[in-house]
Formats: sequence, C-alpha cells, structure tokens
Amino acid sequence: MKTRILLTILMIAMIMGVMAQKPTMTLTFTADNNGQHVPLNSILIENLTQGGDTTLYAPDTVLVLDYVTGMEENSGLSGNSFSLSQNYPNPMEGKTTVSLWLPERNDILITISDVVGREVVNQEFQLEQGTHTFSFYPGRKSLYFFTARADQQSRTIKMFSFPSNANVSGYCKLGYNGQQKTGAGDYKSGNPLNNFVFDLGDMLKFTSFTDQGERVITSSPTGDQTYYFHYTGDPCPGTPTVTDIDGNVYNTLQIGSQCWMKENLKTTTYQNGTPIPNVTDANAWSNLTTGAYVWYNNDISWKDKYGALYNWYSTVNANGLCPTGWHVPTNNEWTALTDYIGGTAAPHGNELKSCRQKNSPLGGGCNVSEHPRWNQHSTHYGTDDYGFSGLPGGYRHDYALFNNAGAYGLWWSSTVYSFYSAWSRYLIAWYGQLVVSIFGEDKHYGFSVRCLRD
Repeated sequence: MKTRILLTILMIAMIMGVMAQKPTMTLTFTADNNGQHVPLNSILIENLTQGGDTTLYAPDTVLVLDYVTGMEENSGLSGNSFSLSQNYPNPMEGKTTVSLWLPERNDILITISDVVGREVVNQEFQLEQGTHTFSFYPGRKSLYFFTARADQQSRTIKMFSFPSNANVSGYCKLGYNGQQKTGAGDYKSGNPLNNFVFDLGDMLKFTSFTDQGERVITSSPTGDQTYYFHYTGDPCPGTPTVTDIDGNVYNTLQIGSQCWMKENLKTTTYQNGTPIPNVTDANAWSNLTTGAYVWYNNDISWKDKYGALYNWYSTVNANGLCPTGWHVPTNNEWTALTDYIGGTAAPHGNELKSCRQKNSPLGGGCNVSEHPRWNQHSTHYGTDDYGFSGLPGGYRHDYALFNNAGAYGLWWSSTVYSFYSAWSRYLIAWYGQLVVSIFGEDKHYGFSVRCLRD
C-alpha cells in the first residue's frame, strides 16, 4: 500500500513538473443568436503577428496553446521542415486527434511514450506532401508524449488524458485517418495546421463558420478565456468587418442606412500611426486637454470584454481615432439611430443592449455571470433586437476613478455641448433607456467609442 501511494505521489509530481515546464492556456469558443446556441462548423485561428493558422473542426471547439509556441517542443521550424499540431481535444478522454504537415513526401516514424518513458506506439508511415491526421486512443495513463521523426528532425507534443473506463484493456492505439485536401480560402476543408506558432502578446484572429455565416474576433490572449461569436444582426453589405491600425478586427452592423461597428473600439494608435497616450495617473488624466485612453481599472484584461475608454479629446483628434473611412458619430448621427428604433423613451434602449445579463429572464446564452454582461434586472434587460449588442463598459470619472462596469454603457459623440462638456449616449442597467446625456459629461471622462462608416 505504501509503495502504491508513493508511486501515485511520484506520478503526480512528474506530471506537475512537465506542466510547469510549458504552461498552457485554454481558449474555448461558442456562438449564439440572441441567447440561442448556434452550432459551430469550424473556427479558423490566424496569428496576425507571426503568420500561420490552424483550424478547429466541430465538435472540437477548444484550443490548447502552449504559452511559448502553441506547438509544444516544436522549435526551429523552417520552410523545409515538417510541423506537428497540438492534439485536440487536450486533455482527451477516450480519443484525440493529431495533425502532421509535410512540405514534401517523406518517411515518418511516430512513437508515443507514457510518463515513465515506456513506448506504447512505434509505427512508420510513408506520407505524401500535405496534412495528415491521426487518432490516438489512450490507455490508463494521464500523460503521453507524441513524437514524429523525419530527416533527423523530431517534433514532440504532450498529451494529457482523463483515463476512461471504456478502455478496460488499458492498451493504446494509433490510427491513421488519411490526408486532408486543401484549398486556398476554403477554411472549412482547409489545412488545419500551417506552421502555427504562438508567443504571449501575439494578436490572434478567430473566424467562426456556421450555417448562419461568419463572425470575427481578434484578441491577444494571456490566459484561459471563452470567446463568444454573436450572430444577431446583419453585417454591412460589402463590409462584414473593419480592421483598425493595431490589427483589431471588428464585425459590422447595418441598422437602417447606417453602418456601425458591432463592438467597442480598442485601438491604442491613431489612424495616422501616432500612439494614443495611455494615461493611468489620476492627476495627469484629470488635467488633460489632449487625447488619451485607458483600460478599465488600468487592467488590459478588460480590453476584449469592453474595449478601451477614451477621453473626448481623442474623438476629435486630427490624427483620426477610427479606422480610415470611419468616424466617431456626431450627436445627430446617434439621434438617427435612436429615431430608427422608435426613440429614447422606455422601453426603447433595451433593444440596443446585449442580452448577456446576470440571471437574464431570456435564459440560454443570455444568462451569464462572467463579464462582459449586464448586472441583473428583471424588466430592463437587453433583447438586442438589432444586433447592436451594447455592453456596459463603465467609465473613468474626470477625477480618474473607475465606475459601473456591468451597469453603465456610455459612448461619446464628436459633438460639443459646452466649453467643458460634450454629447454622449447612455445605456443604463436599471432604466433600460438610451439617454441623451446633457449634464455631467465632462470632456475628461473616459467613455467607450463606437465608430460609424463615413
């Protein structure tokens, strides 16, 4: 008994040691249409910083990335070298899939060993140029090392397993699934691995493919995260997405005759390439008369949730805040939007709010607890009838305190109200109205920005 306990402790320590060598992050993807789940056919993941891409195919909607490379132990890639993808799902339970890309025809030796170094698979394959997939059925161990060798090169990934009672024999098995056909631009049937690598700080672009079309998200993940593709509303004809100078990609939304960004702006650079000052100091922020931005609570992890908070001076900066061909809407342009939905009197406004809410009466994907979302309200909850998906990013006060993420969504217009203030728009959790703000909108406040196509 003591020996068994000792071996168990040793096993756990070895697994923890391996995990500590190359920590991973888990990215999960899901899609909805006004709170109703939308099945994903595939997700294309592109590294906008380094190039390369990989694709998840249904029912796999989870990507495990190594903090350093995205393909564990796969270093020193060149144009003539082969590449090995991280298995998916990982961790696995009963079965997992691995993809191998070859630049030319070659003989490949694949070995799989467990945590104590015992080989459980040793097979040779003669494979053509292209992408090949394999299925691995694990035994009763919790960790395996998958190694592919060719031309005195080797690639290794670590595969974690939840031992399954289904495999009572405990034997491992590797199956060859065949070669995948590739086609330029055909992401649903394309190459699932094109030398995809990842370093912390890289900008990734995620494109979802469903029977309802495509949606795009860009992000620089720093840890485990769930990404939501929202299919409410119609993209602007001919302009389904727009990209800012930092490489952030935004979905677009047609409402009446206007073409809006579907998400809040998060650029840190003006249109002409000039950096926007990131002013975290409270006193400095309060005395600015030039453009600046912050992340809520000075925490960049809020970037993908609600975008950046900008003072009003940045919205009228001559360097241009929005992407080329887009602008910060005027007060009249905001009014055109509210006139289109029927005005600002209650209950109008709820139809512009995202349905994501704590304890949303709509249930389904609208009922969420994690940000981004609205605070709980039994009557003034978002229905997102037009796909505007307004979210409560809170604000930074003129004396630099941060307030009301989850309760207030506030957006600048480019129109002056007085010497000290400018027109803005509110969506508020407990009123459910889109309010024309007249009082207290000091130009020093940090509000969200939505861009409108010229």
